[in-house]
Amino acid sequence: MNRKLVLIGSSTGGPGQLKEILCDVVLPASASIVVAQHMSVFFMNSFVNQFNQDVKADVELLDKKTILGNKIYICAKNTLILPNRTLAAMPDESGIPTIFNPNVNMLFSSALTACGFTSVLAVLMTGIGDDGAKGLHELYKAGAQCIGENERDCVVYGMPKRAKELNPRLDMGGIKDIKAKIERFINE
Repeated sequence: MNRKLVLIGSSTGGPGQLKEILCDVVLPASASIVVAQHMSVFFMNSFVNQFNQDVKADVELLDKKTILGNKIYICAKNTLILPNRTLAAMPDESGIPTIFNPNVNMLFSSALTACGFTSVLAVLMTGIGDDGAKGLHELYKAGAQCIGENERDCVVYGMPKRAKELNPRLDMGGIKDIKAKIERFINE
């Protein structure tokens, strides 16, 4: 059975949209979702607890651990997908300062090696700035499926706008399109 990894990056306006996209997604044992949502570490536990009540899948904070199937993981801080065939992640310990935390570019770029042994879908949603645009483009070039949120549905059309500027061929869609793409991806 082919492993499936969905990576989602979001910022301003993201929590409500994440719940809308993921509320009734049923993850098979072969699929996992990792979310980098810009948010202070002080709010992460309450966000995860509330998110766990609002969605069908099991939701956990992601620290150093193997990424198991049928779970949604929320990055508490900058997180890296480890470059080994066992799908795993750990907090970034490089000490490199980042403007946005958890950093979407860092998460997306670290998943490049995973494209060699698992199917990857990367989603870049609403947010200020350009975090995630470069990493999404790198994943696209590595063969991952990629989608950005369209301007109409974004609370702030910054991050996906920059991704579309970097990659004019990037697939763009609204919340319903993104949800449908995730569901197709995890069930194909």
